[in-house]
Amino acid sequence: MVLYLSEQDVDSLLTLDDAITAVESALREHGEGKAVNRPRQRVLAGNTMLHVLPAAVPSAGRLGLKAYTTGPGGARFWMLLFGAEGELLAILEADRLGQLRTGAATGVATKYLARPESRTVAILGSGYQARTQLAAVCKVRPIAQARVWSRTPEHAAAFAQEMAAQLGIEVVPAPSAREAVRGADVVITITTAREPILFGEWLEPGMHLNVAGSNRASHREVDVAAVARAQRVVVDDLAQSQVESGDLIAAVAAGAVRWEEMVELGAVVAGRAPGRESPEAITLFKSNGLGLWDVAVAARVYDLARERGVGQSLPIPGIPRRVRT
Repeated sequence: MVLYLSEQDVDSLLTLDDAITAVESALREHGEGKAVNRPRQRVLAGNTMLHVLPAAVPSAGRLGLKAYTTGPGGARFWMLLFGAEGELLAILEADRLGQLRTGAATGVATKYLARPESRTVAILGSGYQARTQLAAVCKVRPIAQARVWSRTPEHAAAFAQEMAAQLGIEVVPAPSAREAVRGADVVITITTAREPILFGEWLEPGMHLNVAGSNRASHREVDVAAVARAQRVVVDDLAQSQVESGDLIAAVAAGAVRWEEMVELGAVVAGRAPGRESPEAITLFKSNGLGLWDVAVAARVYDLARERGVGQSLPIPGIPRRVRT
């Protein structure tokens, strides 16, 4: 029988701590060459686009894919999780799962790249994804204050009030993106911007940047100068970044950085590539979002659901068909 898990089931089972642990473990295996990630595939039919992210964590005996559609009717997210023998284990509604895994990846990157004493965060963007971004950074660093900027000041004010209550830290709206960034230890961009909102001339020694809002070649959140000022540019997956990271594609085209100079976060987590090399260095993590993270987190949700008797069993036997050889 296949287990069906709704958004409410996922939310009741999965904590951000669980997601960070699962994503960190999967990234370590990716860095060691033991886990497999394939770049996102996209197809368009009329005004609707289908996005598919496949991956496998062989050591856990889990593989799967996230598929989602975007179009005039909004976005819909689904996860298929398979076992080691190819059996379908679960179908998950995957919007909340995606929010948690994206924030978790930023938390892992911050853990390995930001200065240990980091206490101040600037977050540019105040939407749905921004909440787990800030919360995850607070999980891995002793953050005392966050400054949030949004193009809509009312959204920034509401975000500040909500997250201050949730995290128990000072969260204040900033009058401008530049004022939010000034003096910050960690900077997060999590917007839908098509043109840069963060500029290299604003950056200060020792900052760590999490650039997490865009996974389109045509979109950028940071300018070429910001990428050029980073002593270490870390990506989630190099092959995927060369297709999706508009921030980096523009910087490479301008000669500010080379793909060969970048390292994958998994290699840093596995200890096979350097991360931050000095307190004064500026580090940058470009997050596009990996199917590997989805599989790792979905596997954790599935295990918890089985332990706690959560979810609905579907009458799908999953009997294998004989395959010609």
